[in-house]
Amino acid sequence: MTNQLLEFKEIIRSKQVSQRKTDKQTRKLLLYLFTSTRGGFTRLRIIMHLLDKSYNTHQLARTLDLDYKAIQHHMKVLEKNNMVSKIGEKYGANFYLSNFLELNIHSLEEAIDKLDRKMNQKKIYM
Repeated sequence: MTNQLLEFKEIIRSKQVSQRKTDKQTRKLLLYLFTSTRGGFTRLRIIMHLLDKSYNTHQLARTLDLDYKAIQHHMKVLEKNNMVSKIGEKYGANFYLSNFLELNIHSLEEAIDKLDRKMNQKKIYM
């Protein structure tokens, strides 16, 4: 997974257009969605696939080798938090990155770093 996170970081760096400073609320939202919740890594994988082209839920489920219902849940969370937008309704709806996330894509780098540290951290129970 660490190699995959490094790849994500390189992709994000290649997509950066401007280095404008991210506001505090946006930074907190990105860190919450991608590092503080259980599905953060999966949501990050979804975002990385949506950088290239739009997908529907079924296509994402096949591409990521995950359950359709799991992808459906993550897409609802991402859409609710304005990370993705959709065109269409129900089964055939295509998802793509929202303008909000495209403007703040460089801020994902910090979330990737934090997720990497969190995933490599050893848990010691006494």
